[in-house]
Amino acid sequence: MSSQSASRTLRSEVALPPLATIAGALRKTTEFLARELMNPSNEPPLWNEFEWRVARAVTAMQGVSSLLANVLRWQRPNAWLHFLNGQRTQSIARHRHIAQLLEQINAAARRRGIALVALKGAALAEFAIYKPGERPMGDIDLLVRGNDVAAAAQLVTACNYVEASCTYRHRSFKPRATKPSTKIGEHIENPINIELHTRVAEYLPILETEITRHLFPRDAHAGINPYPSIASLLLHLLLHAAGNIRGRGLRLIQLHDIALLGARMRPSDWGELASASADARGLWWALAPLVLVQKYYPMTIPDAFVRSIEPGCPWLLSRTARRHRLADVSWSNIHIQAFPGIEWSKSPREAFAFAFSRVWPSRAALEELRAGVETMPSTSVPWYGIAHGERILRWVFSKPPRVQTIHSVRLALAHEH
Repeated sequence: MSSQSASRTLRSEVALPPLATIAGALRKTTEFLARELMNPSNEPPLWNEFEWRVARAVTAMQGVSSLLANVLRWQRPNAWLHFLNGQRTQSIARHRHIAQLLEQINAAARRRGIALVALKGAALAEFAIYKPGERPMGDIDLLVRGNDVAAAAQLVTACNYVEASCTYRHRSFKPRATKPSTKIGEHIENPINIELHTRVAEYLPILETEITRHLFPRDAHAGINPYPSIASLLLHLLLHAAGNIRGRGLRLIQLHDIALLGARMRPSDWGELASASADARGLWWALAPLVLVQKYYPMTIPDAFVRSIEPGCPWLLSRTARRHRLADVSWSNIHIQAFPGIEWSKSPREAFAFAFSRVWPSRAALEELRAGVETMPSTSVPWYGIAHGERILRWVFSKPPRVQTIHSVRLALAHEH
């Protein structure tokens, strides 16, 4: 069955309530589960059946289903526990598959003399912060030197992968035999993509912040290398989280990563992080993710470090960051915004340039959008298939829903059908 026919079947079986009802359930369940992850209670929430199903979509979008299966104290309702336990089983199976694939890549890179750095989730696994399968990994991200990227691409294709897209951010590869999936959350059948990066950077909101030089070891050897230090890993997690907050695509698992890693940091590590300024603009961009971590994971981030970077942060961003909750800046926010993250601008001129880029996107931005659309499910939400001018009108006169969020809710509602 093609992805389009699978989505049509899903739409024919599941009817959605009004968007306001979905938005309320998403916010309610997101905030409750975020608190439970840090401070589990003894009694389950008093949710209706629809809210329990939306909670499944939330755990999938936020990447915390396996963690919740391990930490929740309440043992009902049965359908919810069955879902979480199933997610944990699938996540463990995916963890084993990813570990085997990384070993295969490492051995091939050693033979070919290519130095790689395993980024984010793969690196956290090496730090043994999580039990096997607790932290989901949708992709394998690898950092490679620019002059080795062609050889690294050949290495990946030799692992039975084909190139799916190439953007200014990365070259993306998918398994040669990829089946469309209609599974919610973690599942062994969901494809594990590989992304090759030569640079690590984010646009915040329009000027690029790059940290590549802090992530590649100076004495890197052939094969897969770790980050140079725990501070460099946290630097990357913070920048990735900042980019996702700016784009309203944060996941709770990212805050959990930062909290666990921050709790392991010594004063010397925080000093190293403070000195690892991405550029002349400083570490102001780390304020937003750190403030969110402090909200949900108290005592994991030193207040002194947060205060030290706040002076360089735009006033509006500092204010909104302290007001925002997870449901505002993550996939649990159901609405597409016209200018998401404009508060990250450090001047009126930068804000205008960002707004202009949203109305008249560059060729590179459109190419990245097209590459992303190819990996998205086909849904009844008409957004990426319409003209950009029509999207602008919908920004102004309505509150269009996000395709990925609606799709996750549909999968959750259809989960036991």
